[in-house]
Amino acid sequence: MRLSLHTDYALRTLMHLATERKRCSIQEIASFYGISRDHLAKVVRRLSQEGYLRTVRGVGGGIELAQKPEIINLGEVLDRLEGPMHLLDCVSVEGICRIQPSCKLKDIFAEAERLQREYLGNHFLIDLIPPDEKLVELKTKVTD
Repeated sequence: MRLSLHTDYALRTLMHLATERKRCSIQEIASFYGISRDHLAKVVRRLSQEGYLRTVRGVGGGIELAQKPEIINLGEVLDRLEGPMHLLDCVSVEGICRIQPSCKLKDIFAEAERLQREYLGNHFLIDLIPPDEKLVELKTKVTD
């Protein structure tokens, strides 16, 4: 599985907001990660549409989590943002390969996908947040 840059930014945004526990601006998050503000704005729009973020306009506005980190399921976030992620086309499409009816590779990869979905479905945004430590502290440790 390889996640798109869009999903990568989405997960980082959710982590940032869960760690900060306050309303933040898109510019603040983009600057923190050193990523494109414009690209992040598209990500924020999508996360808002999916119900993960709430946007507030005007003075003191910004973005904040619309749900508690304890209930934002990582498997669900990935499904909504990435859609079905198959390791091989034959896992989801019948008749795509000549040996497909008797091939064991399809079964093995289908099981790997099932295990991956199950694993990610058992984790929540709160699991990504280090206890009693902010991302800025983690960033400082890496750059020192």
